[in-house]
Amino acid sequence: MRKSRFSEEQIIGILKEQESGVRTADVCRNHGISSATFYKYKAKYGGMEVSDARKLRVLEDENSRLKKLLAESLLDNAVLKDINSKKW
Repeated sequence: MRKSRFSEEQIIGILKEQESGVRTADVCRNHGISSATFYKYKAKYGGMEVSDARKLRVLEDENSRLKKLLAESLLDNAVLKDINSKKW
């Protein structure tokens, strides 16, 4: 997945700008994003503060690390079962 050109802090700032009463189209035009991107940001970061976004990023990183560990252990388990099932 491509890394966003905006940080979490900037995205939350963009969302707060729209929440303060500025039209969505104007916010998108000022920051050079499409309305689809804006609503994607709103779905992910809507109602968050900067500290919440940092916690979310840490949790996502930890989740991906744990998924990799699980996949590796399942692969090791499958290899060991395959080796054990063969007759020598």
